[in-house]
Amino acid sequence: MPSSDADHVKLLYGRIHAVIRRIPRGHVATYGQVAELAGIPGGARVAGAALKTSQPGDALPWQRVIGKASKTRGRIAIYDPVGAAIQRNLLEQEGVVIGDTGLIKLDVYGWLPSEAARSGTSRRASGRSAKRGTRSSKRRRARRS
Repeated sequence: MPSSDADHVKLLYGRIHAVIRRIPRGHVATYGQVAELAGIPGGARVAGAALKTSQPGDALPWQRVIGKASKTRGRIAIYDPVGAAIQRNLLEQEGVVIGDTGLIKLDVYGWLPSEAARSGTSRRASGRSAKRGTRSSKRRRARRS
């Protein structure tokens, strides 16, 4: 058990880094997905902070972590134009196709680890958006009846 806040943060960041190292070449994962796989549901910003504070010696394939633009697309989420260009170049070298606006098809390049697939975990984030989708689905079914 962590003895201080610094130890707790180090433990969380270590779990996030371990997930990022598992993302295979030619695939991407969203910040939220990385956080959820590290045991931090709703922790997309924590995943971003873990990447931001990583050191060159950490050997993280940081370019494979992207923002979520919609249910089916991700986006290069680096606001610095130089950093975004570097990320785009690295991903394109791995075979990831990126649209002119920085969008990436998650159904083609998104990564879903095999153990998550076996346990029933989906790419869809849990939380409010999932609940809203459920309610609207019920409303659509009610209207069709």
